[in-house]
Amino acid sequence: MTALDLHLTHLAHNLSVIRAKLKEDTRIIGVVKANAYGQGVVPIAKKLVDEGVTYLAVAYVSEGIELRAAGIRCRIMVFYPQPENFSALLHHCLEPALYSPSVWTQFSKIVQQNRIPDYPVHVKFNTGLNRIGFAPEDVNWLLEQQQNTSLEIVSIYSHLAASEEPKPHSPTRLQWKQFEKIKAPLAAAYPKAWFHLLNTSGVFNYPEWQMDAVRVGIGLYGYANHPEWDCQLKSVAALRATIIQIHPLEKGDYVGYNHAWQATKKGLVACLPIGHADGIGRQFGHGKGSVWIHGQQAPIVGNVCMDMLMVDVTHIDCQPGDPVIFFNADHNLIEWAQTANTIPYELLTGLSNRIPRQIHS
Repeated sequence: MTALDLHLTHLAHNLSVIRAKLKEDTRIIGVVKANAYGQGVVPIAKKLVDEGVTYLAVAYVSEGIELRAAGIRCRIMVFYPQPENFSALLHHCLEPALYSPSVWTQFSKIVQQNRIPDYPVHVKFNTGLNRIGFAPEDVNWLLEQQQNTSLEIVSIYSHLAASEEPKPHSPTRLQWKQFEKIKAPLAAAYPKAWFHLLNTSGVFNYPEWQMDAVRVGIGLYGYANHPEWDCQLKSVAALRATIIQIHPLEKGDYVGYNHAWQATKKGLVACLPIGHADGIGRQFGHGKGSVWIHGQQAPIVGNVCMDMLMVDVTHIDCQPGDPVIFFNADHNLIEWAQTANTIPYELLTGLSNRIPRQIHS
């Protein structure tokens, strides 16, 4: 069968590696957005909580609601809340990251209407990624809100654009300096607030900048964007399938839609029950990407179909029902992603829920 195996002991290992790089009092925010980077958010979140993580983070309110419905009661930060979802956010006790005066004002108004005192929020600053966030010049505006708000700032943070780049990296250092400049007056005005700047790569590359907390996502799942760091972690997910049919080919036979691949000699092609509807995109095939069957590589041939794909097994002794490995702890997802000119983030988060998740404790 096709399945994504989730090894929760590997998740615990990765968390331990990250903790070893932090000060004892540095908080870890476990990032489980995008279905825990495609892994399966509920089992991942529950394991993180069991391992002592007290804060989780998601991208959108709907993801936080899914966690609450699964019985997860720890504090949950929402990175990109949108005003139309503020009522649902309040109902499910989620904590928004506010990123502009307008969003702050809208959320403050709905909190006041619900007569909720000291509702916990987080404040995001743009220091150079230029995605979302308060502008550095909004610091004075935030200081003016101190005495006239129903909101309690739990944390203030920013996001590095290139934390994995080799040091010294001038744009990254400029971001850090900008955040330090923002931090000084806000730390004085909001002494209970904690500050954070680092993501996974930042933890490995700039541990001296860890401040009060770090936000760790891809590192929990086994990747840290640099070979020296990746080798310290273990892949949580392993994708596998089985051969469902093998066809003999004559020289000149075509395989797949649009006659995209033609056999140059007699051979064999195996069909696997996984396709682009499952997250294996059409960038694979045509010499890009291969799978492992009995320890040997079988290249993907032709166009990937919606529900299946074909691999060349001319050189492999195999039969229907035999197991096929796409990636696991021994066969690196990073290398597999590179063959298609993409990154592990995209491949993992693209794996559809049609693929069963098999939990291994």
